[in-house]
Amino acid sequence: MAKSSLNPPEAGVVSTEESPYCQLRPIPIRAVTMLPGFWKSRMDANREHGIPNLYRLLEEQGVLDNLRRISGRKKVERRGAFWTDSDLAKWMEAAAFALQSEPDPKLRKMLDEAIDDLTAIQREDGYINSFFTGESRKLSGRFRNLPMEHELYCAGHLFQAAVAHYRATGAAGASIPDRRDDSKFLDAATRYADFLAATFGPGKIEQADGHPEIEMALIELYRTTQKREYLDLAGFFLEVQEFAEKQYIEGHAVRALYLACGAADYFAETGDEKTMKALERLWADMTQKKMYITGGVGSRYEGEAFGWPYELPNERAYAETCAAIAGIYWNWRMLAIQAESRFADVMERTLYNGFLSGVSLDGWHYFYMNPLACYGDYQRQEWFGCTCCPTNVVRMLASMPGYFYSTSHEGVWVHLYDNSRLSWHLHDGMKLTLDQITDYPWDGQVEITVIPEATAEFALFLRIPSWCESASVSVNHGPPSGVSPGDYLKLERTWQPGDIVHLDLPMPVVLTEADSRVKEDLGMVAIQRGPVVYCLESKDNPDVPIRDAELMIDEDFTAEFKPHLLGGVTVIEGQGVYACPDQDRGALYRPLDGIRLEVRETDLHAIPYYSWANRGPSNMTVWIPKR
Repeated sequence: MAKSSLNPPEAGVVSTEESPYCQLRPIPIRAVTMLPGFWKSRMDANREHGIPNLYRLLEEQGVLDNLRRISGRKKVERRGAFWTDSDLAKWMEAAAFALQSEPDPKLRKMLDEAIDDLTAIQREDGYINSFFTGESRKLSGRFRNLPMEHELYCAGHLFQAAVAHYRATGAAGASIPDRRDDSKFLDAATRYADFLAATFGPGKIEQADGHPEIEMALIELYRTTQKREYLDLAGFFLEVQEFAEKQYIEGHAVRALYLACGAADYFAETGDEKTMKALERLWADMTQKKMYITGGVGSRYEGEAFGWPYELPNERAYAETCAAIAGIYWNWRMLAIQAESRFADVMERTLYNGFLSGVSLDGWHYFYMNPLACYGDYQRQEWFGCTCCPTNVVRMLASMPGYFYSTSHEGVWVHLYDNSRLSWHLHDGMKLTLDQITDYPWDGQVEITVIPEATAEFALFLRIPSWCESASVSVNHGPPSGVSPGDYLKLERTWQPGDIVHLDLPMPVVLTEADSRVKEDLGMVAIQRGPVVYCLESKDNPDVPIRDAELMIDEDFTAEFKPHLLGGVTVIEGQGVYACPDQDRGALYRPLDGIRLEVRETDLHAIPYYSWANRGPSNMTVWIPKR
């Protein structure tokens, strides 16, 4: 294997440190310590419950036994779909990300065992796949049906897991003591990638997988090993799929967004202008016409797909959790390339809403679909026959520290706000600590203590979210100055150790309406406060038929933080009405204004959308008719 010219602990979630067409450089997970606060509680639940519970289920559902039957370690029948290897690989990546934050001997042991089982089935030519390899390592039609059977998709997840593992264990300074076999997994991945590079390409197999994923995985493997053939193969797959010619974001949502991630990675390394033009077209199409207020995407059950422009049903929203995560990945890559806050704004919207709704407060029950209205019994589950979403959730949560900060040649960038400590260095090697204290997302007061190892001149870039219309900032308790929303505020000065920046992001209750072309939301409003989208849930409004509730938009709203409700949330209260349930409503269809319904006034209590369905069956809606 060609050893990396990079130091693995330097690498971020997406390793663009040396990507020539990126403006921002990532910061590794290990350099950011999450302190008690919003995301730390979710990461703890993920580490303590989500990751180990999924490992147990992968065992119970036969995913690991699918490997052991090939290596001869167990005599069992194969179980599950043809993509089960990808579920294991995503779990392995989650474990590796978690180990980049802090040592965990039990988790390390689970991951070591999984790596041993997976690498034990590798064929001499490098190929690894438990579905197409049977007893005695006999092959059965590999690459026979790339559009449908996810073969290279599974390979891509394997490559990403191997890279994450190497960054956790593969060099001096990594977070895990007693490193052993630290390159074993990466060696197996590069052998497989070498085989694919020799098998696919012009004059060879000239097809791509029906489920993109391998494109971004190959490029991340290239960044780790510096083997150019991996980048070239990713470019070939993008060309086969005609990415640069795409005019609209369409089709299966996760596949479309994974392909966009791979294209963004390809641009970051090559600067291909046609690729960037396509990325901008597709991003605008998605965010302006096909994205829910929660950041969720993919409105159709049929094909788990994007719909037509403005086709955004609420009760029948598909909005797969995996698609929300894919959207975060894409926006993170675009942010690194262009250093524009619009990408971080979408990323934040999705993180707090469309993604976080996909996992329960206990950390080990999941939504596959994330509707924006529900009038039936829809609950999170710990396992699905297609368990792509749970394994995606645990790797997203484990990698969260890697999304908070970046650096550039000018200084350090703050993208997200939560209690955390950054211990890193600037472009010139100057050591720097940032301590961030806040009650975000419930309060917009953010205090950042800047601690360079010596007095130094550099810039601190603070994202001013587009939702905040009246932000202000002060340094060392000086007079605050107003700043514009939807951009990064550049604070360039000579910084002294202990300088304090105070950022004030007021969070009034905001009523939001949709574009009039979103027909399902005509005459309705959604409630937002800060980055959080709210909903009405019947648990908090027990006497109100949620489907009939209307919000009185001219009345005042109150926001109160309730520490013992749903893990601690701010609840919004407003005034509303609902139709008396026992009256005669007349015919299903009737002349306009043919009947006047009697209504009752009521208090309406709204909770964060992500927190619904954590207290048993309930009715829920995000969009509320206005009165």
